[in-house]
Amino acid sequence: MDVTEAAASSKAELKAELKARQAPLKERYRSEPGSAVVTLSADGELDGSGIACKVRTSTALVEAGLHPATGGDGTQLCSGDMLLEALVACAGVTLRAVATSLGMAVSGTVHAEGDLDFRGTLGVSKDAPVGFRDIRLSFALDTDADADQVATLVKLTERYCVVLQTLTTSPATSVSVSTG
Repeated sequence: MDVTEAAASSKAELKAELKARQAPLKERYRSEPGSAVVTLSADGELDGSGIACKVRTSTALVEAGLHPATGGDGTQLCSGDMLLEALVACAGVTLRAVATSLGMAVSGTVHAEGDLDFRGTLGVSKDAPVGFRDIRLSFALDTDADADQVATLVKLTERYCVVLQTLTTSPATSVSVSTG
């Protein structure tokens, strides 16, 4: 078996594995729509030591703090960076899943960047927005797929990327507090 045949075989195996994993889930979600609604959560710890929040991820405890543009020293994670990282991660995984489902061989990189006017978050200007003004997501892909196939890949990635859809559709968000 040459390299091309091995790659095609590996691609077919990945596609079959993904389909096998997702088929029972899709069937269950069709027959029991309520089972498809899953509440994800994240927790942070405000331990009182400094201007930071410790966030537990599935693999580590990370500490978020102020961005250098707001007075941070750059040693802690910035939540704005984490938002962009979540977008990159979700878009990358979604693109790979869609490519696998379509039987496409794709590699490359994913990049996100966003523009913040820190005058807003620091209260320097009431006219400056708090949060990202613009976010740009880009892919640099290595593939043998033609332009129409790549367009379909990107269209489906945009449609099914949870973080991208969340950012573009702005779901209802609420804030609550309890004291003890």
